[in-house]
Amino acid sequence: MAKNGNGVVTFSGGTRQNHFEAQWAFTSANPAGGGTDITARVIAQWLSERLGQSFVVENRPGGGTNIGTEAAAKSPPDGYTLLMVGASNTVNPTLYDKLNFDLIRDFAPIAGVIRAPQIVVANPVLPLRTLPEFIAYAKSNPSKVNMASSGNGSAAHLAGELFKMLAGVICSTCPIAVVGRRCLI
Repeated sequence: MAKNGNGVVTFSGGTRQNHFEAQWAFTSANPAGGGTDITARVIAQWLSERLGQSFVVENRPGGGTNIGTEAAAKSPPDGYTLLMVGASNTVNPTLYDKLNFDLIRDFAPIAGVIRAPQIVVANPVLPLRTLPEFIAYAKSNPSKVNMASSGNGSAAHLAGELFKMLAGVICSTCPIAVVGRRCLI
């Protein structure tokens, strides 16, 4: 459904009974203020304006997106719940032994809505201006460079691990709690 930070909107269960009677729940399994949340809010506003119906974004962060995803999966099968899906959702079945939902069985993809690039940034006090300079610095300082990500299994984490492997550098991975603070190396 999604990889490398691509967002997908999915539909949870059932068929719409009467689409003029209820409010839509748009679940974002990430914290407020991050890229997934902002994207969900922009889409919810766009849908509300075009369909004349209420779309409310519900942030249900935690557990590497598993808490919000499970809540959406267990929502009433009335067709009024949408879920913003990202890379973590597709990776989680390989990271967690027991999930109380099945992304393929419990959701139907509706639309790919965003592609999010992964970038490398460094503290400006370091004398680094190019990626080759950073790689040389990391190689000469093994295990002394930290790589922040938005959590294990996130697109930023996987992109960082791929970068470390391809560049041949050793960095300590530090998951951070706030998605809004992007990957700082």
